[in-house]
Amino acid sequence: MSRGAVNRTILAVVGVILLLTGLLALAGGLDLYGHLGLTMPSRWPWTSPDQPVLSAEARTRWSDRAWWWPVAIAVPSVVLAGGLWWLFAQVRGSGPAGIDLPSPAGPTGHFALHVRSRAVEEALETETIALPEVARITARVAGDPHHPHIRAALRMVSGGHTADLLRSYEAGPMAHARTTLGLADLRSELRIRVTGRRASATRGHHPRVH
Repeated sequence: MSRGAVNRTILAVVGVILLLTGLLALAGGLDLYGHLGLTMPSRWPWTSPDQPVLSAEARTRWSDRAWWWPVAIAVPSVVLAGGLWWLFAQVRGSGPAGIDLPSPAGPTGHFALHVRSRAVEEALETETIALPEVARITARVAGDPHHPHIRAALRMVSGGHTADLLRSYEAGPMAHARTTLGLADLRSELRIRVTGRRASATRGHHPRVH
């Protein structure tokens, strides 16, 4: 499952939980059950406007236990830290959904074509993995749609030469990307690691490098 699909799944699950919780609280706060003449089960939460969010029993059930306060403090702290980490990861790792390409026939600053970032990434990965020095490759489009740049991380086969790899990468995949997109100033940030064997060239069959 891709990173985008995981993010959408997490957001959907959290959104559904928050929506249901809010609807239950709203129904109790507006006394909808009383207006509709409904009798809810004894364990049903928030059945009337006078009912607190947490009952006295729920608030004091474990307060006399030695582990209660450390857990009560640690669990929200972990949830908060995890949420902040996830948010930071999205902001740091996010890139534009597409690239706006300038129109040769149009005025300066006029963008006539929009290319998906995923298509650019797949083209770069497909061409780069064919280089003899490359075992695995991950390419990401970063920046903004008008001024993008490429962030690539690859694993070089054992015994490969970094200088040869850099020349092949710049003269091949990156040069073709600049020509195809019409972006002569398209920059690339390349991170290289060394591995002992070559992986499959198919995008869906080799893990991304992070």
